Amino acid sequence: MYDSDEIGVFLGLDVGKTNHHGHGLTPAGKKVFDKQLPNTEPKLREVFTKLKTKFGAVLVIVDQPASIGALPLTVARGTGCQVAYLPGLAMRRIADLYPGEAKTDARDAAVIADAARTMPHTLRSLELTDEITAELTVLVGFDQDLAAEATRTSNRIRGLLTQFHPSLERVLGPRLDHQAVTWLLERYGSPAALRKAGRRKLVEVIRPKAPRMAARLIDDVFDALDEQTVVVPGTGTLDIVIPSLARSLGAVHEQRRALEAQIEALLEDHPLSKVLTSLPGVGVRTAATLLVTVGDGTSFPTAAHLASYAGLAPTTKSSGTSIHGEHAPRGGNRQLKRAMFLSAFAALHDPASRTYYDKCRARGKTHTQALLRLARQRINVLFAMLRDGAFYEPRTPRLA
Repeated sequence: MYDSDEIGVFLGLDVGKTNHHGHGLTPAGKKVFDKQLPNTEPKLREVFTKLKTKFGAVLVIVDQPASIGALPLTVARGTGCQVAYLPGLAMRRIADLYPGEAKTDARDAAVIADAARTMPHTLRSLELTDEITAELTVLVGFDQDLAAEATRTSNRIRGLLTQFHPSLERVLGPRLDHQAVTWLLERYGSPAALRKAGRRKLVEVIRPKAPRMAARLIDDVFDALDEQTVVVPGTGTLDIVIPSLARSLGAVHEQRRALEAQIEALLEDHPLSKVLTSLPGVGVRTAATLLVTVGDGTSFPTAAHLASYAGLAPTTKSSGTSIHGEHAPRGGNRQLKRAMFLSAFAALHDPASRTYYDKCRARGKTHTQALLRLARQRINVLFAMLRDGAFYEPRTPRLA
């Protein structure tokens, strides 16, 4: 982190697509800069250089370090300025302390600068992102977009099957992530088409893509077909819509598989890759997400700070004598929170993780609450691994 006593100007930037609004304050709170800056390298470089020449050390603070905030941060580093990040949730809470209800770029920039000047503990350091992490950031973002598209398309397919043939949806819906099922629906999108193709032919055509489940899957399909003898009006449209949706879903899955290979290749060159993947439940995608959101962990003084950033630090809601128990806060980095939650679920095969989860369930916690507590406990482990650069060491679980 930076030494606030050495900073000559705190320059808060409310970043935008075409223009940023900058607000500069001296350590004493005197305003020395307040205007719009075009999102171009020459103009940004000119302003940063002038401020640095006149006031010495300059700290540039943004509320969005990625996407539209990437260029000003890069230029700031190139001109010898220090950079920092004020998380959006902290920004909104701090803004409530300032008079006025107007939401303007100028006001936001002033809040950012003053928060950096008076509340340096609210800032996150932004180390110079290496090329691997920069590429991972783009690929992980694209993978999340594809995952959202896959979910949307899967839900559409399941909705149509539920509308016209619920029994068939119960068989195929939960298996839409499997390549054999999307391939099957691309060619036989309706109950009539499946029945017409026949049991033996369907087993033969999907066996190359699902050798172990082909016969069982088709048996389940025909059992489902036999459960419904009526034809719901509109069922004929499935021959048009379902194959098209299945092709789209299959294409998205193929893109994600190719993307995972690219992400894995990048991870192999990162020194922390093997450290992260040694933690049970952390695979290629999760490791990439952790590197993008946490980095090497040095910007977090303690595991508690990291847990707070992830939105996994439980909070107690109380009023007078009424205590409503502990709940995971709604804030935090959603990307990191989701990665930690899913990796906790995937780690239930690990004896230590399973024992901790079972203890939580025995104390009356729901499945979700127990997983959130396990995710919080794993934050401590992750923090220690990053701090020491050490691989995960399994411990013999102790029973309560």
